[in-house]
Amino acid sequence: MDYRTGSIGRVIVMRFNDGDDLVGGLTEVARKEDIRSAIFHVVGGLKRGSFVVGPEEEKMPPKPVWRELNESHEILGTGTIFWDDEGPKIHLHAAYGKRDAVRTGCLRKDSEVFLIIEAVIFELKGIDARRIPDAATGLSLLGFAG
Repeated sequence: MDYRTGSIGRVIVMRFNDGDDLVGGLTEVARKEDIRSAIFHVVGGLKRGSFVVGPEEEKMPPKPVWRELNESHEILGTGTIFWDDEGPKIHLHAAYGKRDAVRTGCLRKDSEVFLIIEAVIFELKGIDARRIPDAATGLSLLGFAG
């Protein structure tokens, strides 16, 4: 385990409208506002998205199991923003509900808002963290400088 301490910086409140790209919009604001470390929460509706529900097997590197949303679902999620060499990376885990069915997973692409999603980003100050490529997993994992 490794950790750092910091404090809350700026708080950004966002409204996504029907048809907006959730992951793309979070990435855009993080880049525009130079948000290097943050946690965020989202609540609202999503009509499309591709998310990972775990690896096929518990071995390295993990082979992701993908699921798709192809109609409107309620969404409640939390995530982080940390940069790699290319820019901000969004890591969002959420629950997606429709009628009596609820699924959960890591939203990674094709995220299209249904009606509205509200997001609140809490910038983390004093934490020098970034996404670092990990050869064993094939993923960019959270790491700390110093």
